[in-house]
Amino acid sequence: MSDPRTITHRLPASDRRHQLLETALDLFSRKGFDGTTTKEIAAAAGVTEAIIFRHFASKQALYSAVIDYRHESGEVAAAFEHWQTFMDANDDEGLFRAMIRTVIEGYRHDARWQRVLLFAALEGHEAGLSQHRERSFPLFERLSQYVSRRQNEGAIRPGNPYMVVATVIGTASHYAMMTGLFGFCTYRDDTQISEDFLQVMLHGIKAKQ
Repeated sequence: MSDPRTITHRLPASDRRHQLLETALDLFSRKGFDGTTTKEIAAAAGVTEAIIFRHFASKQALYSAVIDYRHESGEVAAAFEHWQTFMDANDDEGLFRAMIRTVIEGYRHDARWQRVLLFAALEGHEAGLSQHRERSFPLFERLSQYVSRRQNEGAIRPGNPYMVVATVIGTASHYAMMTGLFGFCTYRDDTQISEDFLQVMLHGIKAKQ
């Protein structure tokens, strides 16, 4: 008689792959690459390890798929498409507001992907970090090109356009991490915080003389 613990429900290949990615994302986000085994992932998904290796050639291949997961899901593309509407309209304030809110809301909705990247940095998993940079840099480049164009048109102050983009995304990301992962409380909701950050970025902190 078959062991009931090893009996799995047959799912379409795409559904099974999605289930395995979700399970792996959850475990990698809590234990990192080094601290997670395919045996643990299989147990959490209610399948055998053989099922995992039917969909992914190795643990590293599964991890690489997890790193790409947000991009493959269309979430990142949808966010950038939203940002593009502001760039097409030359709406700098609208763009920066949308960027800030998207980053913060991303942490609030599901911080697992960010936790996976933090673990990759802490573990020195250069392959995962390099893969993330390759996926992210083209989007970063397009935003920087927009800022550069707007600087040439006199709408944004001169300066390194890459640092402008890094400031907008980095500020929102750090705030979301401090409040979402480390438990800091600002006693202001995310919408108010987004507007606060936006005003600082648009107008600076030094009083006009």
